[in-house]
Amino acid sequence: MIKDLILNFKVIPWTGVPFLAVLGLAFMVTSLTYGQVSPEEHKKHHPGQAGTGKAGPAGKGPGMGGGMMGGGKGGGMMGGGKGSGMGGMMEKMGAPKPKELYPKLMDLPDLPMEERAVIVQEAHQRMMEGTKLLAAGLDELANTTPTDDFGVMQVATAKMREGLTQFESGLAAHRAIAEGKAPRNVALQWFKREMNLLPPAGAEPTEGRVWGMTPFHTGVMVLLSVFAAAMIAMYFFKMRRASALLEKLTTAESANEGASTTRVSPSTSPPSDSLTESEHPATSKDSNKSATVADCCNDSEETCPSDEEFTDRPDISAGLLPIRKKKLCRLRVARINQETPDVKIFRLVACHGGGIPFNYLPGQFLTLTLPVGEKPIRRSYSISSSPTQGYYCEITVKREEHGAGSRYLHDELKVGDTIEVQAPSGKFFFTGKETDSIVLIAGGVGITPMMSVTRALTDMVWGGDIYFIVACHDPEHLIFESELNRLQEQHENLHVFVAMSRIEEDIDGYRKGRLSRDLLAEWVPEIASRRIHICGPAAMMDAVKKMLVELKVPAESIHTENFGGEQKPQVRAKERAKTAETDIAETGGTVTFSKSGKSTQFHADETVLEASERVDVDIEYSCRVGSCGVCVVKLLSGRVSMEVEDGLEPEDKEAGMILACQAKSTGNVSVEV
Repeated sequence: MIKDLILNFKVIPWTGVPFLAVLGLAFMVTSLTYGQVSPEEHKKHHPGQAGTGKAGPAGKGPGMGGGMMGGGKGGGMMGGGKGSGMGGMMEKMGAPKPKELYPKLMDLPDLPMEERAVIVQEAHQRMMEGTKLLAAGLDELANTTPTDDFGVMQVATAKMREGLTQFESGLAAHRAIAEGKAPRNVALQWFKREMNLLPPAGAEPTEGRVWGMTPFHTGVMVLLSVFAAAMIAMYFFKMRRASALLEKLTTAESANEGASTTRVSPSTSPPSDSLTESEHPATSKDSNKSATVADCCNDSEETCPSDEEFTDRPDISAGLLPIRKKKLCRLRVARINQETPDVKIFRLVACHGGGIPFNYLPGQFLTLTLPVGEKPIRRSYSISSSPTQGYYCEITVKREEHGAGSRYLHDELKVGDTIEVQAPSGKFFFTGKETDSIVLIAGGVGITPMMSVTRALTDMVWGGDIYFIVACHDPEHLIFESELNRLQEQHENLHVFVAMSRIEEDIDGYRKGRLSRDLLAEWVPEIASRRIHICGPAAMMDAVKKMLVELKVPAESIHTENFGGEQKPQVRAKERAKTAETDIAETGGTVTFSKSGKSTQFHADETVLEASERVDVDIEYSCRVGSCGVCVVKLLSGRVSMEVEDGLEPEDKEAGMILACQAKSTGNVSVEV
């Protein structure tokens, strides 16, 4: 049969059955059919059975060894034996499928020896039955292939699969018992194969792997796990920081609210001398002091005033808002107003939109760094706003034809621009606690610091007399005219007087002519006993100081703001350079900057600051008139002279400090810069 199948394969039409598969099945059937064990060998291995069948056409043995082609009791496939044959096999086709042996293998370790023998017998029988089914199916497939009977061909292939399954189950049971393999593992392998859970052929072994992953995949998973853990930890860390910050802000806000509702500040109470004790006993000095001290909380950060420290004059030196002070910051231009034809007011606010990042006193000035030319320049301008307005500050600037800073502010600075600002400085301020009255004398744009003082005092409802005297050309050039009129109407203690040099007659309460000694004596009663602040052009201030001396005003009561030098820094530098080209003073010394390792010879009438600028040695400065104290440096050797020393504290003088903007010398000096 096999020979015919092989010889006739060339006439079998292509039906999807590979030649090698058919040839393999043929050799399997041949080996199983014609290579069966003899009855004697079978009896030797299975003494409990009496199979005597033999291969051949007429085998009659009753055992399981009946010939495949015979018709004995053991059942030949093509014969007509009693137990089997083609008809018997067809009868079994309709019978229920025999129970698999694999479930029994799960209990094999617990079975007695007798039952194990029964399993071995069943396994052998299954192998034989499977072989018969394979042979029958192969014959049918070979016979029906030339006829293209696909239905019969499908039945034949199903029969072959059934036979292969029975053969494998019996073979597995034999191997489990004969080779000593664990029956449970054999059953597990069968289950995995049936469920298609076994790895494909040629797959790498998974022994030693973590959860079946390769070392590369394991490393990647470890890295991802570490990254995820780090992200989670970072998230919780940020949340803790945010929570702590929120709690801190909430606590600070609660403390500020508590302080504002429980503290009675002297600056917010009316002056005690404005009412009599009989009319309002609760506003007397003693009641005011006791109420103020009683309202101070024990856990408050405020310092309770003592009886000696208490005064009727409000102290606004700390400002209205608790604002941090910074040395250098940037402010944004929020608004620009044209006050007079040549004067503009610039309102500056914090870039972030909150309060301004510094505190200041009324009368101090700002130093701006302006991007003019190749090297930025610094210019100082008095603050005209009140420190009680903690969310903005204003500078009032007059455009000078030869002023590089003022021309930049007027011509180029726009709303929304930012500008670098140095924290306010200067000692020309008045807080209200120094004396019980103040005389403010301003010339031209020198009105700006006076306006800051007046706004602050009126905002804090200061009770002392304020004499505000202004000298200008005409009403068109009177800065803050409308606001001064409004403040004078609202505050009885504010007295405003104006002298105009370019009007023909007195108009609207303004006096014609220049400011004079007689006008000062007329406008300010008992002027010799009052504190006086003067700010304006140098010539104007010199003239007013002479008038005050004639009016017997003590020198210690006169305070001036040198509103810019008589000459601008660039003009002075050009004049010095011109002088240096023709003649250098024979007595001119040398200035040495120790840290920078540079030195230069003094030009005529040159300061240490101006000499440092010639040789590119950086010294911090602000006002350049000796008031702010920013340009303080240490004198290491030599002697200098200074026209103004207002910016030096007593301890600075003892430590050998000098003001670079004022220090001049005809000898050799060395400074620590």
